[in-house]
Amino acid sequence: MPRSTPTLRLLLLSTVTVVACAQRAGTVTQTTTSADRAVSYEADAEGAELAADEAPPFPAAPAEAVAADEPTVAMGRAAKRERRRARPMAAKAGAGGIGFAEAEAEPPLAPIASGRPDTAGERYPDFEERSFVAVADDPRSTFSVDVDTASYANVRRYLRSGTLPPPEAVRTEELVNYFDYDYPEPTNGAPFAVVTEVGPAPWRPEHRLVHIGLQAKKIDLSRTPPRNLVFLLDVSGSMESPDKLPLLKSSLAMLVDGLRPADRIGIVVYAGASGVVLEPTNDRAAILEALESLHAGGSTNGAGGIEAAYALARQSFVPGGINRVILATDGDFNVGPQSPAALRRLIEKKRKDGIFLSVLGFGTGNLQDRTMQVLAQHGNGNAAYIDSLAEARKVLVEEAGGTLVTVAKDVKIQVEFNPLQVAAYRLIGYETRHLEHRDFNDDRKDAGDIGAGHTVTALYEIVPASRNVAGGTDPLKYQRPSTPSDAARSGELLTVRLRYKHPRGTRSRLLEVPVRDDERPLERTSNDFRFSAAVAEFAMLLHRSPHAGRSSWQQVVELAQGALGADRAGRRREFVTLARTAATLR
Repeated sequence: MPRSTPTLRLLLLSTVTVVACAQRAGTVTQTTTSADRAVSYEADAEGAELAADEAPPFPAAPAEAVAADEPTVAMGRAAKRERRRARPMAAKAGAGGIGFAEAEAEPPLAPIASGRPDTAGERYPDFEERSFVAVADDPRSTFSVDVDTASYANVRRYLRSGTLPPPEAVRTEELVNYFDYDYPEPTNGAPFAVVTEVGPAPWRPEHRLVHIGLQAKKIDLSRTPPRNLVFLLDVSGSMESPDKLPLLKSSLAMLVDGLRPADRIGIVVYAGASGVVLEPTNDRAAILEALESLHAGGSTNGAGGIEAAYALARQSFVPGGINRVILATDGDFNVGPQSPAALRRLIEKKRKDGIFLSVLGFGTGNLQDRTMQVLAQHGNGNAAYIDSLAEARKVLVEEAGGTLVTVAKDVKIQVEFNPLQVAAYRLIGYETRHLEHRDFNDDRKDAGDIGAGHTVTALYEIVPASRNVAGGTDPLKYQRPSTPSDAARSGELLTVRLRYKHPRGTRSRLLEVPVRDDERPLERTSNDFRFSAAVAEFAMLLHRSPHAGRSSWQQVVELAQGALGADRAGRRREFVTLARTAATLR
Protein backbone atom coordinates (compact mmCIF):
# COMPACT_ATOMS: atom_id res chain seq x y z
CA MET A 1 0.00 0.00 0.00
CA PRO A 2 1.30 3.52 -0.65
CA ARG A 3 2.77 5.29 2.33
CA SER A 4 2.95 8.78 0.84
CA THR A 5 0.66 10.04 3.55
CA PRO A 6 0.99 9.50 7.29
CA THR A 7 -0.18 6.15 8.56
CA LEU A 8 -1.84 5.31 11.80
CA ARG A 9 -2.21 2.32 14.00
CA LEU A 10 -4.87 1.62 16.62
CA LEU A 11 -4.87 -0.75 19.53
CA LEU A 12 -7.63 -2.02 21.81
CA LEU A 13 -7.57 -0.32 25.19
CA SER A 14 -9.61 -1.88 27.97
CA THR A 15 -11.34 0.21 30.52
CA VAL A 16 -11.35 -0.38 34.22
CA THR A 17 -12.58 1.38 37.27
CA VAL A 18 -10.29 1.52 40.24
CA VAL A 19 -10.96 1.46 43.92
CA ALA A 20 -8.26 0.30 46.28
CA CYS A 21 -8.71 -2.51 48.70
CA ALA A 22 -5.77 -2.67 51.04
CA GLN A 23 -5.18 -6.40 51.38
CA ARG A 24 -2.55 -8.59 52.95
CA ALA A 25 0.44 -7.44 54.92
CA GLY A 26 1.74 -5.00 52.40
CA THR A 27 -0.15 -1.95 51.28
CA VAL A 28 -2.26 -1.37 48.30
CA THR A 29 -0.78 1.04 45.84
CA GLN A 30 -0.83 2.32 42.34
CA THR A 31 2.23 3.16 40.37
CA THR A 32 3.04 6.42 38.78
CA THR A 33 6.05 7.95 37.17
CA SER A 34 6.96 11.39 36.05
CA ALA A 35 10.03 13.52 35.51
CA ASP A 36 12.46 12.93 32.71
CA ARG A 37 15.39 14.12 34.79
CA ALA A 38 18.14 11.61 35.27
CA VAL A 39 20.18 10.78 38.32
CA SER A 40 23.53 9.07 38.69
CA TYR A 41 24.30 7.06 41.79
CA GLU A 42 27.35 5.36 43.16
CA ALA A 43 27.00 1.62 43.71
CA ASP A 44 29.13 -0.20 46.22
CA ALA A 45 31.12 -3.29 45.28
CA GLU A 46 28.01 -5.48 45.60
CA GLY A 47 26.05 -3.40 43.14
CA ALA A 48 28.85 -2.14 40.93
CA GLU A 49 28.84 -2.62 37.18
CA LEU A 50 29.85 -6.09 36.02
CA ALA A 51 33.41 -6.87 35.18
CA ALA A 52 34.15 -7.82 31.62
CA ASP A 53 34.25 -11.55 32.41
CA GLU A 54 30.82 -11.34 34.06
CA ALA A 55 29.06 -9.65 31.18
CA PRO A 56 25.45 -10.78 30.73
CA PRO A 57 24.33 -12.14 27.35
CA PHE A 58 22.87 -8.90 26.03
CA PRO A 59 24.43 -5.95 24.21
CA ALA A 60 26.75 -4.22 26.62
CA ALA A 61 26.40 -0.47 26.99
CA PRO A 62 29.50 1.65 26.43
CA ALA A 63 31.37 2.28 29.68
CA GLU A 64 30.68 5.99 29.63
CA ALA A 65 26.95 5.34 29.28
CA VAL A 66 26.80 2.76 32.04
CA ALA A 67 28.80 4.79 34.53
CA ALA A 68 26.01 7.31 35.00
CA ASP A 69 22.42 7.57 33.86
CA GLU A 70 22.54 11.31 33.27
CA PRO A 71 24.67 11.19 30.07
CA THR A 72 22.37 8.48 28.73
CA VAL A 73 19.26 10.64 29.11
CA ALA A 74 21.01 13.68 27.76
CA MET A 75 21.67 11.95 24.42
CA GLY A 76 19.36 12.66 21.51
CA ARG A 77 16.78 10.03 20.62
CA ALA A 78 18.41 9.20 17.30
CA ALA A 79 21.84 8.85 18.89
CA LYS A 80 20.45 6.59 21.63
CA ARG A 81 18.68 4.44 19.07
CA GLU A 82 21.87 4.01 17.06
CA ARG A 83 23.83 3.23 20.22
CA ARG A 84 21.37 0.48 21.17
CA ARG A 85 21.48 -1.08 17.72
CA ALA A 86 25.27 -0.89 17.53
CA ARG A 87 25.94 -2.83 20.73
CA PRO A 88 27.30 -6.29 19.97
CA MET A 89 25.43 -9.26 21.38
CA ALA A 90 27.63 -11.13 23.86
CA ALA A 91 27.55 -14.89 23.36
CA LYS A 92 28.61 -15.81 26.87
CA ALA A 93 25.95 -16.85 29.39
CA GLY A 94 25.60 -14.51 32.35
CA ALA A 95 25.77 -15.35 35.99
CA GLY A 96 22.61 -16.63 37.60
CA GLY A 97 20.56 -14.22 39.68
CA ILE A 98 20.40 -13.99 43.44
CA GLY A 99 19.05 -17.20 44.94
CA PHE A 100 19.26 -19.18 41.69
CA ALA A 101 21.70 -21.98 40.92
CA GLU A 102 23.61 -21.86 37.67
CA ALA A 103 22.37 -24.20 34.97
CA GLU A 104 23.14 -25.07 31.40
CA ALA A 105 21.08 -23.07 28.92
CA GLU A 106 18.22 -25.16 27.58
CA PRO A 107 17.60 -25.42 23.82
CA PRO A 108 14.87 -23.22 22.35
CA LEU A 109 11.44 -24.77 22.10
CA ALA A 110 9.62 -22.05 20.18
CA PRO A 111 9.02 -22.78 16.51
CA ILE A 112 11.52 -20.99 14.29
CA ALA A 113 10.57 -20.04 10.77
CA SER A 114 12.87 -21.12 7.94
CA GLY A 115 13.09 -17.59 6.56
CA ARG A 116 13.18 -14.27 8.37
CA PRO A 117 10.32 -11.91 7.54
CA ASP A 118 10.89 -8.60 5.79
CA THR A 119 10.11 -5.99 8.44
CA ALA A 120 11.95 -3.03 6.92
CA GLY A 121 8.73 -1.09 6.44
CA GLU A 122 7.54 -1.36 10.05
CA ARG A 123 7.46 1.76 12.23
CA TYR A 124 7.26 2.01 16.04
CA PRO A 125 6.87 4.83 18.58
CA ASP A 126 10.12 6.65 19.30
CA PHE A 127 10.66 6.77 23.06
CA GLU A 128 13.49 6.96 25.56
CA GLU A 129 13.68 4.38 28.32
CA ARG A 130 13.10 5.93 31.72
CA SER A 131 16.16 6.67 33.84
CA PHE A 132 16.41 7.05 37.60
CA VAL A 133 15.01 10.24 39.09
CA ALA A 134 16.38 11.59 42.37
CA VAL A 135 13.65 12.13 44.95
CA ALA A 136 15.46 15.35 45.88
CA ASP A 137 14.82 16.59 42.32
CA ASP A 138 11.25 15.33 41.94
CA PRO A 139 9.46 13.21 44.56
CA ARG A 140 6.42 12.52 42.33
CA SER A 141 5.79 10.31 39.31
CA THR A 142 2.64 10.62 37.16
CA PHE A 143 1.34 8.49 34.31
CA SER A 144 -1.74 7.05 32.63
CA VAL A 145 -2.61 3.37 32.95
CA ASP A 146 -2.17 1.16 29.88
CA VAL A 147 -3.74 -2.24 29.32
CA ASP A 148 -2.66 -2.78 25.73
CA THR A 149 -0.84 -6.04 25.01
CA ALA A 150 0.06 -5.66 21.32
CA SER A 151 3.80 -5.39 21.95
CA TYR A 152 4.03 -8.86 23.50
CA ALA A 153 2.30 -10.61 20.59
CA ASN A 154 4.47 -8.66 18.16
CA VAL A 155 7.67 -9.58 20.04
CA ARG A 156 6.54 -13.21 20.00
CA ARG A 157 6.11 -13.00 16.23
CA TYR A 158 9.69 -11.78 15.83
CA LEU A 159 11.17 -14.45 18.09
CA ARG A 160 9.23 -17.26 16.44
CA SER A 161 10.60 -16.14 13.09
CA GLY A 162 14.16 -16.37 14.43
CA THR A 163 14.74 -12.62 14.76
CA LEU A 164 15.24 -10.31 17.73
CA PRO A 165 12.71 -7.44 17.70
CA PRO A 166 13.96 -3.86 17.28
CA PRO A 167 14.31 -2.24 20.74
CA GLU A 168 11.63 0.36 19.98
CA ALA A 169 9.08 -2.46 19.42
CA VAL A 170 9.50 -3.59 23.05
CA ARG A 171 7.11 -1.76 25.39
CA THR A 172 7.72 -3.27 28.81
CA GLU A 173 4.31 -2.54 30.32
CA GLU A 174 2.56 -4.30 27.42
CA LEU A 175 4.70 -7.39 27.95
CA VAL A 176 4.00 -7.42 31.70
CA ASN A 177 0.28 -6.74 31.25
CA TYR A 178 -0.14 -9.53 28.69
CA PHE A 179 -0.37 -12.08 31.52
CA ASP A 180 -3.05 -12.78 34.10
CA TYR A 181 -2.17 -12.34 37.77
CA ASP A 182 -3.79 -13.81 40.85
CA TYR A 183 -4.94 -10.53 42.35
CA PRO A 184 -7.88 -10.46 44.78
CA GLU A 185 -11.33 -9.48 43.60
CA PRO A 186 -12.59 -6.02 44.56
CA THR A 187 -15.03 -5.83 47.47
CA ASN A 188 -17.71 -3.46 48.73
CA GLY A 189 -18.82 -2.47 45.25
CA ALA A 190 -15.42 -1.15 44.25
CA PRO A 191 -14.61 -1.32 40.52
CA PHE A 192 -11.15 -2.76 41.23
CA ALA A 193 -8.82 -3.92 43.96
CA VAL A 194 -5.28 -2.64 44.38
CA VAL A 195 -2.46 -4.75 45.81
CA THR A 196 1.23 -3.99 46.31
CA GLU A 197 4.32 -5.99 47.15
CA VAL A 198 7.93 -4.99 47.73
CA GLY A 199 11.01 -7.19 47.30
CA PRO A 200 14.53 -7.18 45.85
CA ALA A 201 15.09 -6.31 42.18
CA PRO A 202 16.50 -9.62 40.83
CA TRP A 203 18.85 -7.88 38.39
CA ARG A 204 20.22 -5.55 41.11
CA PRO A 205 19.41 -6.99 44.56
CA GLU A 206 20.65 -3.93 46.45
CA HIS A 207 17.66 -2.10 44.94
CA ARG A 208 14.01 -2.72 45.82
CA LEU A 209 11.25 -3.54 43.34
CA VAL A 210 7.72 -2.25 44.01
CA HIS A 211 4.95 -4.29 42.37
CA ILE A 212 1.56 -2.59 41.98
CA GLY A 213 -1.43 -4.55 40.73
CA LEU A 214 -5.02 -3.64 39.87
CA GLN A 215 -7.77 -6.21 39.45
CA ALA A 216 -10.92 -4.95 37.75
CA LYS A 217 -14.24 -6.40 38.74
CA LYS A 218 -15.40 -9.30 36.61
CA ILE A 219 -18.79 -9.34 34.97
CA ASP A 220 -21.24 -11.92 33.73
CA LEU A 221 -20.92 -11.56 29.95
CA SER A 222 -24.56 -12.55 29.51
CA ARG A 223 -25.52 -9.41 31.44
CA THR A 224 -23.33 -6.91 29.59
CA PRO A 225 -25.08 -4.01 27.84
CA PRO A 226 -26.13 -4.46 24.20
CA ARG A 227 -23.19 -4.23 21.78
CA ASN A 228 -23.27 -2.02 18.70
CA LEU A 229 -20.08 -2.95 16.85
CA VAL A 230 -18.90 -1.77 13.46
CA PHE A 231 -16.00 -3.66 11.87
CA LEU A 232 -13.81 -1.33 9.82
CA LEU A 233 -11.77 -3.69 7.68
CA ASP A 234 -8.73 -3.04 5.51
CA VAL A 235 -9.14 -5.00 2.25
CA SER A 236 -6.36 -3.30 0.29
CA GLY A 237 -3.98 -5.35 -1.85
CA SER A 238 -1.37 -5.77 0.89
CA MET A 239 -3.91 -7.72 3.01
CA GLU A 240 -3.83 -10.75 0.70
CA SER A 241 -1.29 -12.92 2.58
CA PRO A 242 -2.59 -15.72 4.88
CA ASP A 243 -1.58 -13.88 8.09
CA LYS A 244 -3.67 -10.84 7.14
CA LEU A 245 -7.18 -10.89 5.60
CA PRO A 246 -7.74 -14.68 5.88
CA LEU A 247 -6.67 -14.61 9.57
CA LEU A 248 -8.73 -11.44 10.10
CA LYS A 249 -11.90 -13.11 8.79
CA SER A 250 -11.40 -16.20 10.94
CA SER A 251 -10.70 -14.04 13.99
CA LEU A 252 -13.81 -11.90 13.67
CA ALA A 253 -15.91 -15.01 13.10
CA MET A 254 -15.04 -16.01 16.68
CA LEU A 255 -16.51 -12.73 17.94
CA VAL A 256 -19.65 -13.28 15.87
CA ASP A 257 -20.14 -16.69 17.52
CA GLY A 258 -20.78 -14.92 20.83
CA LEU A 259 -23.47 -12.61 19.43
CA ARG A 260 -26.59 -12.20 21.60
CA PRO A 261 -30.12 -11.18 20.50
CA ALA A 262 -29.59 -7.54 21.56
CA ASP A 263 -26.21 -7.19 19.80
CA ARG A 264 -25.65 -5.70 16.34
CA ILE A 265 -22.69 -5.87 13.95
CA GLY A 266 -22.11 -3.80 10.82
CA ILE A 267 -19.20 -3.99 8.35
CA VAL A 268 -17.42 -1.21 6.50
CA VAL A 269 -14.43 -1.84 4.23
CA TYR A 270 -11.80 0.45 2.81
CA ALA A 271 -9.27 0.11 0.01
CA GLY A 272 -9.20 2.30 -3.11
CA ALA A 273 -12.77 3.18 -2.17
CA SER A 274 -14.76 2.78 1.03
CA GLY A 275 -18.23 1.44 1.54
CA VAL A 276 -20.76 -0.30 3.77
CA VAL A 277 -20.76 -4.04 3.18
CA LEU A 278 -23.33 -4.90 5.83
CA GLU A 279 -25.85 -2.74 7.67
CA PRO A 280 -26.01 -3.40 11.45
CA THR A 281 -27.72 -6.74 12.02
CA ASN A 282 -28.04 -9.61 14.46
CA ASP A 283 -28.18 -12.23 11.70
CA ARG A 284 -25.09 -14.40 12.27
CA ALA A 285 -25.35 -16.11 8.91
CA ALA A 286 -25.48 -12.77 7.10
CA ILE A 287 -22.48 -11.47 9.04
CA LEU A 288 -20.39 -14.57 8.35
CA GLU A 289 -21.39 -14.52 4.68
CA ALA A 290 -20.35 -10.85 4.40
CA LEU A 291 -16.99 -11.64 6.00
CA GLU A 292 -16.39 -14.59 3.72
CA SER A 293 -17.12 -12.49 0.62
CA LEU A 294 -14.26 -10.07 1.31
CA HIS A 295 -11.21 -10.13 -0.95
CA ALA A 296 -8.03 -8.04 -0.91
CA GLY A 297 -7.33 -5.56 -3.71
CA GLY A 298 -6.60 -1.89 -4.37
CA SER A 299 -4.80 0.85 -2.49
CA THR A 300 -5.59 2.23 0.94
CA ASN A 301 -8.05 5.04 1.72
CA GLY A 302 -8.49 4.80 5.47
CA ALA A 303 -9.98 8.23 6.10
CA GLY A 304 -13.09 7.59 4.02
CA GLY A 305 -13.57 4.26 5.72
CA ILE A 306 -13.34 5.60 9.25
CA GLU A 307 -15.88 8.33 8.53
CA ALA A 308 -18.29 5.74 7.07
CA ALA A 309 -17.75 3.45 10.08
CA TYR A 310 -18.52 6.21 12.57
CA ALA A 311 -21.63 7.17 10.59
CA LEU A 312 -22.85 3.57 10.70
CA ALA A 313 -22.16 3.34 14.44
CA ARG A 314 -24.07 6.59 14.99
CA GLN A 315 -26.99 5.27 12.93
CA SER A 316 -27.42 2.25 15.24
CA PHE A 317 -26.23 3.94 18.45
CA VAL A 318 -27.42 2.23 21.65
CA PRO A 319 -27.83 4.63 24.61
CA GLY A 320 -26.14 3.06 27.62
CA GLY A 321 -24.75 0.29 25.42
CA ILE A 322 -21.34 -0.59 24.00
CA ASN A 323 -20.79 1.49 20.88
CA ARG A 324 -17.46 0.79 19.23
CA VAL A 325 -15.64 0.82 15.91
CA ILE A 326 -13.10 -2.01 15.57
CA LEU A 327 -10.42 -1.26 13.00
CA ALA A 328 -8.55 -4.27 11.59
CA THR A 329 -5.54 -3.51 9.40
CA ASP A 330 -2.00 -4.53 8.52
CA GLY A 331 -0.83 -1.07 9.49
CA ASP A 332 -0.81 1.21 6.45
CA PHE A 333 -3.70 3.56 7.10
CA ASN A 334 -3.75 6.34 4.52
CA VAL A 335 -5.47 9.42 5.89
CA GLY A 336 -6.42 10.55 2.38
CA PRO A 337 -7.40 14.22 2.05
CA GLN A 338 -7.42 14.75 5.84
CA SER A 339 -4.40 15.70 7.88
CA PRO A 340 -3.46 13.41 10.80
CA ALA A 341 -4.47 16.20 13.20
CA ALA A 342 -7.92 16.49 11.60
CA LEU A 343 -8.43 12.75 11.79
CA ARG A 344 -7.35 12.75 15.43
CA ARG A 345 -9.89 15.49 16.19
CA LEU A 346 -12.60 13.40 14.52
CA ILE A 347 -11.73 10.40 16.67
CA GLU A 348 -11.70 12.53 19.84
CA LYS A 349 -15.09 14.04 18.98
CA LYS A 350 -16.64 10.62 18.41
CA ARG A 351 -15.11 9.43 21.69
CA LYS A 352 -16.90 12.24 23.50
CA ASP A 353 -20.10 11.21 21.69
CA GLY A 354 -19.77 7.73 23.20
CA ILE A 355 -18.31 5.84 20.22
CA PHE A 356 -14.90 4.35 21.03
CA LEU A 357 -12.27 3.08 18.61
CA SER A 358 -10.23 -0.12 19.03
CA VAL A 359 -7.59 -1.63 16.75
CA LEU A 360 -6.45 -5.08 15.69
CA GLY A 361 -3.12 -5.28 13.89
CA PHE A 362 -2.30 -8.09 11.46
CA GLY A 363 0.62 -9.28 9.39
CA THR A 364 4.28 -8.51 8.82
CA GLY A 365 6.30 -6.04 6.80
CA ASN A 366 4.55 -2.69 7.07
CA LEU A 367 3.12 -2.59 10.58
CA GLN A 368 2.76 1.13 11.36
CA ASP A 369 2.62 0.74 15.11
CA ARG A 370 3.69 4.32 15.83
CA THR A 371 0.69 6.09 14.29
CA MET A 372 -1.78 3.40 15.24
CA GLN A 373 -0.77 3.75 18.91
CA VAL A 374 -1.57 7.45 18.81
CA LEU A 375 -5.01 6.95 17.28
CA ALA A 376 -5.93 4.12 19.63
CA GLN A 377 -5.13 6.28 22.63
CA HIS A 378 -7.22 9.17 21.30
CA GLY A 379 -10.11 6.81 20.57
CA ASN A 380 -10.35 5.36 24.10
CA GLY A 381 -9.72 1.93 22.62
CA ASN A 382 -7.59 -1.15 23.11
CA ALA A 383 -4.77 -2.22 20.88
CA ALA A 384 -3.95 -5.82 20.09
CA TYR A 385 -1.73 -7.55 17.58
CA ILE A 386 -3.17 -10.80 16.20
CA ASP A 387 -0.47 -13.26 15.13
CA SER A 388 -2.54 -16.45 15.37
CA LEU A 389 -6.04 -17.82 15.94
CA ALA A 390 -5.03 -18.56 19.55
CA GLU A 391 -4.31 -14.85 20.09
CA ALA A 392 -7.58 -13.93 18.38
CA ARG A 393 -9.44 -16.24 20.78
CA LYS A 394 -7.69 -14.62 23.75
CA VAL A 395 -8.50 -11.06 22.66
CA LEU A 396 -11.96 -11.46 21.12
CA VAL A 397 -13.45 -14.32 23.12
CA GLU A 398 -11.72 -14.86 26.48
CA GLU A 399 -11.18 -11.14 27.13
CA ALA A 400 -14.28 -9.85 25.37
CA GLY A 401 -15.62 -8.33 28.59
CA GLY A 402 -12.47 -6.35 29.30
CA THR A 403 -12.01 -5.44 25.67
CA LEU A 404 -15.49 -4.03 25.20
CA VAL A 405 -16.85 -3.18 28.68
CA THR A 406 -15.23 -0.24 30.47
CA VAL A 407 -15.41 -0.14 34.27
CA ALA A 408 -13.29 2.98 34.79
CA LYS A 409 -12.05 5.67 32.43
CA ASP A 410 -9.31 8.32 32.51
CA VAL A 411 -7.37 6.34 35.10
CA LYS A 412 -4.29 8.25 36.27
CA ILE A 413 -1.64 7.32 38.82
CA GLN A 414 0.59 9.61 40.82
CA VAL A 415 3.16 8.21 43.25
CA GLU A 416 4.86 10.32 45.93
CA PHE A 417 8.12 8.94 47.35
CA ASN A 418 9.26 9.42 50.95
CA PRO A 419 12.71 11.12 50.86
CA LEU A 420 13.69 9.45 54.15
CA GLN A 421 13.13 6.02 52.57
CA VAL A 422 13.84 6.45 48.86
CA ALA A 423 16.83 8.14 47.21
CA ALA A 424 15.80 7.57 43.59
CA TYR A 425 13.18 5.70 41.57
CA ARG A 426 12.51 4.47 38.04
CA LEU A 427 9.15 3.48 36.59
CA ILE A 428 9.75 0.44 34.38
CA GLY A 429 7.93 1.04 31.11
CA TYR A 430 4.96 3.34 30.44
CA GLU A 431 7.22 5.74 28.51
CA THR A 432 4.44 6.61 26.06
CA ARG A 433 1.96 7.18 28.92
CA HIS A 434 3.75 10.02 30.71
CA LEU A 435 1.61 12.76 32.26
CA GLU A 436 2.61 16.11 33.73
CA HIS A 437 2.01 16.36 37.47
CA ARG A 438 -0.63 19.05 36.92
CA ASP A 439 -2.57 16.67 34.63
CA PHE A 440 -3.37 14.42 37.56
CA ASN A 441 -6.03 16.76 38.99
CA ASP A 442 -7.20 18.06 35.62
CA ASP A 443 -10.39 16.18 34.73
CA ARG A 444 -10.17 17.52 31.19
CA LYS A 445 -7.00 15.49 30.58
CA ASP A 446 -7.63 12.19 28.83
CA ALA A 447 -6.01 9.01 30.21
CA GLY A 448 -6.27 5.24 29.84
CA ASP A 449 -9.35 3.14 30.52
CA ILE A 450 -9.69 -0.24 32.21
CA GLY A 451 -12.05 -3.01 31.14
CA ALA A 452 -13.98 -5.58 33.14
CA GLY A 453 -11.86 -8.43 34.47
CA HIS A 454 -8.58 -6.90 33.34
CA THR A 455 -5.46 -6.72 35.47
CA VAL A 456 -3.00 -3.83 35.31
CA THR A 457 0.52 -4.10 36.68
CA ALA A 458 3.23 -1.48 37.17
CA LEU A 459 6.75 -1.88 38.55
CA TYR A 460 9.10 0.65 40.16
CA GLU A 461 12.78 0.05 40.77
CA ILE A 462 13.81 1.97 43.89
CA VAL A 463 17.21 3.01 45.23
CA PRO A 464 16.99 2.99 49.06
CA ALA A 465 17.81 6.18 50.90
CA SER A 466 20.83 4.44 52.43
CA ARG A 467 22.54 4.43 49.02
CA ASN A 468 24.77 7.28 47.89
CA VAL A 469 22.74 9.16 45.27
CA ALA A 470 23.65 12.39 43.53
CA GLY A 471 20.84 14.58 42.22
CA GLY A 472 20.59 15.20 38.52
CA THR A 473 20.34 18.97 38.89
CA ASP A 474 22.44 21.65 40.56
CA PRO A 475 21.49 22.93 44.05
CA LEU A 476 19.07 25.84 44.15
CA LYS A 477 20.54 29.27 44.80
CA TYR A 478 17.51 31.07 46.25
CA GLN A 479 15.81 28.39 48.32
CA ARG A 480 16.73 25.55 50.60
CA PRO A 481 15.55 21.96 50.28
CA SER A 482 12.24 21.41 52.02
CA THR A 483 12.24 19.86 55.48
CA PRO A 484 10.64 16.38 55.75
CA SER A 485 7.19 16.38 57.36
CA ASP A 486 6.07 14.23 60.28
CA ALA A 487 4.53 11.81 57.75
CA ALA A 488 8.00 11.19 56.31
CA ARG A 489 8.96 9.62 59.65
CA SER A 490 6.06 7.17 59.49
CA GLY A 491 8.18 4.48 57.82
CA GLU A 492 6.04 4.58 54.66
CA LEU A 493 7.96 3.97 51.46
CA LEU A 494 5.59 5.85 49.18
CA THR A 495 1.95 6.82 48.66
CA VAL A 496 -0.03 5.96 45.58
CA ARG A 497 -2.75 8.37 44.47
CA LEU A 498 -5.16 7.28 41.80
CA ARG A 499 -7.87 9.20 39.95
CA TYR A 500 -10.57 7.60 37.84
CA LYS A 501 -14.03 8.35 36.48
CA HIS A 502 -17.17 6.30 36.18
CA PRO A 503 -17.54 5.11 32.54
CA ARG A 504 -20.15 7.81 31.89
CA GLY A 505 -18.94 10.29 34.51
CA THR A 506 -17.21 13.64 34.10
CA ARG A 507 -15.73 14.12 37.58
CA SER A 508 -12.90 11.98 38.89
CA ARG A 509 -12.64 10.21 42.22
CA LEU A 510 -9.47 10.15 44.28
CA LEU A 511 -7.96 7.06 45.88
CA GLU A 512 -4.90 7.25 48.14
CA VAL A 513 -2.93 4.27 49.44
CA PRO A 514 0.32 4.25 51.49
CA VAL A 515 2.91 1.52 50.91
CA ARG A 516 5.49 0.08 53.31
CA ASP A 517 8.43 -2.23 52.72
CA ASP A 518 8.36 -5.35 54.92
CA GLU A 519 11.88 -6.21 53.68
CA ARG A 520 10.96 -9.69 52.47
CA PRO A 521 13.63 -11.60 50.49
CA LEU A 522 13.01 -12.70 46.90
CA GLU A 523 12.23 -16.30 47.84
CA ARG A 524 9.34 -15.10 50.05
CA THR A 525 7.72 -12.96 47.36
CA SER A 526 4.64 -14.16 45.47
CA ASN A 527 4.62 -15.96 42.13
CA ASP A 528 3.10 -12.84 40.57
CA PHE A 529 5.94 -10.67 41.88
CA ARG A 530 8.67 -12.96 40.57
CA PHE A 531 7.00 -13.65 37.23
CA SER A 532 6.38 -9.97 36.47
CA ALA A 533 10.00 -9.26 37.43
CA ALA A 534 11.13 -11.96 34.98
CA VAL A 535 9.08 -10.37 32.18
CA ALA A 536 10.52 -6.93 32.98
CA GLU A 537 14.05 -8.38 32.91
CA PHE A 538 13.26 -10.09 29.59
CA ALA A 539 12.17 -6.71 28.18
CA MET A 540 15.34 -4.99 29.43
CA LEU A 541 17.51 -7.59 27.71
CA LEU A 542 15.60 -7.18 24.44
CA HIS A 543 15.75 -3.42 24.81
CA ARG A 544 19.53 -3.44 25.44
CA SER A 545 18.82 -1.46 28.59
CA PRO A 546 21.70 0.22 30.46
CA HIS A 547 19.67 -0.47 33.63
CA ALA A 548 19.73 -4.26 33.21
CA GLY A 549 22.39 -4.73 35.90
CA ARG A 550 23.14 -8.44 36.36
CA SER A 551 20.32 -9.58 34.09
CA SER A 552 20.81 -12.77 32.10
CA TRP A 553 18.62 -15.00 29.98
CA GLN A 554 19.35 -17.83 32.39
CA GLN A 555 17.98 -15.80 35.30
CA VAL A 556 14.87 -14.86 33.30
CA VAL A 557 14.14 -18.53 32.57
CA GLU A 558 14.78 -19.71 36.14
CA LEU A 559 12.81 -16.88 37.71
CA ALA A 560 9.80 -17.43 35.43
CA GLN A 561 9.90 -21.23 35.74
CA GLY A 562 9.78 -20.94 39.51
CA ALA A 563 6.75 -18.65 39.36
CA LEU A 564 4.39 -20.36 36.87
CA GLY A 565 1.53 -20.73 39.33
CA ALA A 566 -1.65 -22.36 38.02
CA ASP A 567 -1.02 -21.11 34.45
CA ARG A 568 -4.25 -22.66 33.19
CA ALA A 569 -3.85 -21.26 29.67
CA GLY A 570 -0.15 -22.16 29.47
CA ARG A 571 0.93 -18.61 28.61
CA ARG A 572 3.59 -18.39 31.31
CA ARG A 573 5.11 -21.62 30.02
CA GLU A 574 5.07 -20.18 26.52
CA PHE A 575 6.98 -17.16 27.86
CA VAL A 576 9.71 -19.44 29.22
CA THR A 577 10.01 -21.00 25.75
CA LEU A 578 10.32 -17.55 24.15
CA ALA A 579 13.02 -16.54 26.65
CA ARG A 580 15.03 -19.65 25.77
CA THR A 581 14.63 -18.84 22.10
CA ALA A 582 15.72 -15.22 22.58
CA ALA A 583 18.86 -16.40 24.37
CA THR A 584 20.02 -18.18 21.19
CA LEU A 585 19.44 -15.23 18.82
CA ARG A 586 22.14 -12.69 18.07
